[in-house]
Amino acid sequence: MSEATASVTDVPIPSVASVPAHRDPNVLRWVGAYTASMVGDMVFFLALSWAAVQNGTPAQAGLVTAVSAVPRALLMLGGGVVADRLGPRRVVIGSDTVRCVTVLAVAAVLFAADPGLWLLALLAVVFGTVDAVFMPAVGALPVRITGKDQLARVQGMRGLAVRFAAVVGAPLGGLGVAVGGAAAAFASAGLLIAVSVPLLISVRMRDLPADDASTARETTAWRDLVGGLRYVRRHRVLGPLMVAIALGDLGFVGPLNVGLTLLADERGWGASGMGWVLAGFGTGAGAAALLLTVRGRLPRAGCVAAGAIIPGAAAIAALAHAPGLPAAVGTALLVGLLTGLSGAMCAALLQTQSDPAYLGRVTAVGGIVSLGIAPLSMPLSAAAIGVWGTGPVFAASAAVCGLGGVVALCAPGVRRAELPG
Repeated sequence: MSEATASVTDVPIPSVASVPAHRDPNVLRWVGAYTASMVGDMVFFLALSWAAVQNGTPAQAGLVTAVSAVPRALLMLGGGVVADRLGPRRVVIGSDTVRCVTVLAVAAVLFAADPGLWLLALLAVVFGTVDAVFMPAVGALPVRITGKDQLARVQGMRGLAVRFAAVVGAPLGGLGVAVGGAAAAFASAGLLIAVSVPLLISVRMRDLPADDASTARETTAWRDLVGGLRYVRRHRVLGPLMVAIALGDLGFVGPLNVGLTLLADERGWGASGMGWVLAGFGTGAGAAALLLTVRGRLPRAGCVAAGAIIPGAAAIAALAHAPGLPAAVGTALLVGLLTGLSGAMCAALLQTQSDPAYLGRVTAVGGIVSLGIAPLSMPLSAAAIGVWGTGPVFAASAAVCGLGGVVALCAPGVRRAELPG
């Protein structure tokens, strides 16, 4: 990489005392870019689902919407290597640009013609492939735009952005479909993603410490990948924390996705009732993100991250036995608060405990756990509920989730881990 290229794509800022993240224009530009990109993602997936339903059978539509997960899961570890080798900033800018151009091109084709499902499937594959690079790079950026003492606050702000995208993205996508069909919705998604690109270009990067910045890049990509996995496995905090995250997500994803749908049907709450329960969960998760945004740091971070998983797991089990819809909404709020707090603290610990030179690969391992392994619990949960009912399956899922907290508490490195002050 030439010196001239580096000066254009990575604008370093000195490693000085951290400005509080919520007052730092550099961080706020990144949060704005991330929010625009996430809202664009929500609009995109709604448009993709709608267009697939309009152009094929329900089974074909389900295949199109799910196909993006395959390259994302298969290529994410490689995406982490790319982020660490090239630098997360230029990878995020490049991948967001590719996503924007691709979605706008498909919107233009849909305005002019009706190409059928093949174009939608190709778009889903491209989006999933780019996501495999984008997501590790996004995870590696915060430590380069603010001080380590602000990373918990940044994770809280990131959580608020995700909640905002979930609330705003679906109505925007629905409005686009209502006004101009799938083509208009895709165009809206592309324009929203486009908003993030100039904001990302304006974000300045901190210099890495000398031992991180001087990490040799003469090794092959394969050796970098293996080295990243070895780094996570041997780390006294990251290794057990990844196991805890895997168990927590395995126990959480099934009940809170397909399991909740079946529970609402079983109890006669209907779609609106399920929506209220999901709103309760989202409110709790948003409150946890707001807490971290305001406080910036919680003491005994490892204990908080691990300890919040266990009562959160108990709340998951209790959800199946809620006597009515109001109690279910309150229980879901508690689940969202505890799991949101645990998830944000785990993310902050991953950021602060990792050598920045490995952060892309560390984030990729976490992404594989959450997006590659945990979704496998959804069909298993559905099949198990069909045999044993919601109560036993929610209890078993809660036990798996709670085991993640036990693993973390039993690991001295995680138990004693603190966020920088």
